[in-house]
Formats: sequence, structure tokens, C-alpha cells
Amino acid sequence: MHVLFVCSGNVCRSPIAERLTHAYAHAHDLPHLTAESAGVRALVGFPIEPVAARVIEGLGASADGFRARRLRPEMIKRADLVLAMTEQIRDRSMELLLGTSHCTFTLREARRIATDTGARTVAELAVARREYGEIDDANISDPVGLGEAAFTQVGDRIAAELMPLLDALDLGSGTKREPEPEAEPLPEAGPDTEPPPSPVIHLPLSPRPLIAARAASSILDYPVSWSR
Repeated sequence: MHVLFVCSGNVCRSPIAERLTHAYAHAHDLPHLTAESAGVRALVGFPIEPVAARVIEGLGASADGFRARRLRPEMIKRADLVLAMTEQIRDRSMELLLGTSHCTFTLREARRIATDTGARTVAELAVARREYGEIDDANISDPVGLGEAAFTQVGDRIAAELMPLLDALDLGSGTKREPEPEAEPLPEAGPDTEPPPSPVIHLPLSPRPLIAARAASSILDYPVSWSR
């Protein structure tokens, strides 16, 4: 089963869920359980927010080697299960690729349906939701801009929802993950040709760069750098 986690900036909530799933798969010897994450307004190229990274490490997973990515239709297409952090992000994901409502839930919604109804596959989750209906308090709020205690609380809440869901599901079900498409080779440069530089947007240094970067990065598909 391949799971896609979605939040807003892809630097806190969805990376926590992704890395906890990696750790779960390793601990339970489940090579067919894979996970990735993305953001509907991703801070493209950013690492995991430092406090969130400490939360991940404290929960027994690794935060290394992560870079935020924008949610793309092809990510949704290759996922067996899409888990969003809020109802709004869930609905935005379904709008991005029509015909995926059967596999798209909030994390809290999927966990509650699975544990309350005994659903063990994504198809069973979708069927059970028709009778189960909307749940109260389906969202996991973004802690960016808040104190460390808020990050810890969010990490604990994600773990408390995610672990029972993974325990409940038949993780061998679902389709085989499609491989990442290979990047097209760049044309060979001639002796007088210089390769084009990678686009980088330089913005004034902000005391709260993750907050300030949301507006800028919401329209960008490449990294943002900060300078004085």
C-alpha cells in the first residue's frame, strides 16, 4: 500500500506522518508499505521545520533528507490512500484529480472509520463512510508559528491517529506503486554554451521565514532563499 499524506506547507504535519509510516514499515518488516507527502501550498525545497524534526526524532523516526514538495495530480494517482490533515485540504486534493474521493480521507476520519467499523481496505473505508457520515473534529491544525509545545501536541496527535489506522488496515492491499518518472536528460552543451542557472527567488530575511514564505511559495515550484 502506498500512502500519500497532504498538509499545507509540507514542512510539519504531513512529513511527521510520512516519516512515522516509514518507521512503522521498517519496524514491522512491511516492504510493500510506502509513503510520501506533499503540500497544497508547499514551501518547495524547504526541509522539515526544525521543531517538527525534533518531534519526529522523539517519536522514533528519522527527519533526514527531506525537501518539501507541491501536491501534484500524479502523486494522487499513484497513491492507494490519500490522508489529508484537514477537511479543506482533503477536498482540495479531490478537486485536483477527479474520481479519487473513494481513496481520500482526513487522517482522523480514516482512523475513526477503520476502528469503529472494522474496515480493513481502502474500498471498505469508502463503503463504510457512506453510512458513517461526517465526523466531528476531523482536522489536525497547523502548529507553524506556535511554540514547541504545540508541535509536540500535533506530533502526538498524528501518531495517536496514524498507528491505530495502520494496525487496522490490510497493508498488503492496494496497487503496486508506479515508479517515479525518470528526468529527461539535458541536452549536451556546446563549447560556448553555458547551462541556464536554476531559478531561485531571493526574499528579505524574515524573523519568521516559514510564515512569510507561505505567500511567496504558494505560487512557486522551486526553492525560495532568504537574504539580507
